[in-house]
Amino acid sequence: MNTKRWLAIAAAVLLLFVSIGFQLVTAALSGAFSFEKTLDEALNESFETTIVEGDLDKRIAVLSLDGVIQDTGQEGLFGGDPYQEFLTSIDRAATDDSVEAVILKVDSPGGGVVESAEIHRQLVELKDEYEKPFYVSMGNTAASGGYYVAAPADKIYADPATITGSIGVIIQGINFSKFAEKHGVEFDTITSGKHKDIGSPTRDMTDEEEGIFQSMVDEMYDDFVKIVVDGRGMDEAKVRELADGRIYTGKQAKENKLIDEVGSFEDALLDLQETEGLENAQVFEYGEKQVFLSGLLMNAENLFKGEEHQLIELITSLGHSENPRAMYLYSN
Repeated sequence: MNTKRWLAIAAAVLLLFVSIGFQLVTAALSGAFSFEKTLDEALNESFETTIVEGDLDKRIAVLSLDGVIQDTGQEGLFGGDPYQEFLTSIDRAATDDSVEAVILKVDSPGGGVVESAEIHRQLVELKDEYEKPFYVSMGNTAASGGYYVAAPADKIYADPATITGSIGVIIQGINFSKFAEKHGVEFDTITSGKHKDIGSPTRDMTDEEEGIFQSMVDEMYDDFVKIVVDGRGMDEAKVRELADGRIYTGKQAKENKLIDEVGSFEDALLDLQETEGLENAQVFEYGEKQVFLSGLLMNAENLFKGEEHQLIELITSLGHSENPRAMYLYSN
């Protein structure tokens, strides 16, 4: 490793300790830090951004779900997987006695079936077991898995132009067999059974295999319908009528009772404050400072990634399986 890269590493380490020191000093001056607490607890507390000043014993937590819902399983040297961090935020809001309610801001086209179900499970636990109401404020898009996680909310707000709905399941794969044949590429596959390579991108799918995938989609679709029926208190036949995969504007969703009110985040917050008697509560969100710190250090990390590392990443991505995956995802 050359001198330039060693200097980059040293700079990254220095930035880390300076940033942590600054956060701890800030927390101490604000009264948030106690030397009886662990370093991890102190840092977690300092990584909160106040939106509205108010009572620290009765707080409203704002959680933001942005982008595709997926567990990438990839963590940088200084930053974690956003999906796992979001789950941690739900747990923190649930177990923090000072948090009285939650507003979930959703701007997502959905994503993985398993990931969406896990977020939904934790939100239901927050609402039922911890008895904390939560409202949803939909942004530009809250479709498919984005709607799935919102369904159990006490109230759902959406902008008139929000894209929501897309209730359904999709399994989609890539078939490059014709491309391979044109370029003289052959695939030798040995399996223990005729369906072991189901969904393979190297050949056409058989009718029997298509039936297997369809049965999986139907089962997951039934689960999605039940989530909406239970969360919205709607008749199953009505939900199935609406859940043909189509998208709705916020106004259309209100007309079909998929949401409660057309309005902004501020409208949702005001409603929650008045309904739950939390007019004087502090309103805060997790992670703004933490995201900044992680991004800063991730940039430093990239400075000393060599060509060899980049080559390994390229090879890994090329070798990634393109087999079909079930998704609660709206993709236009």
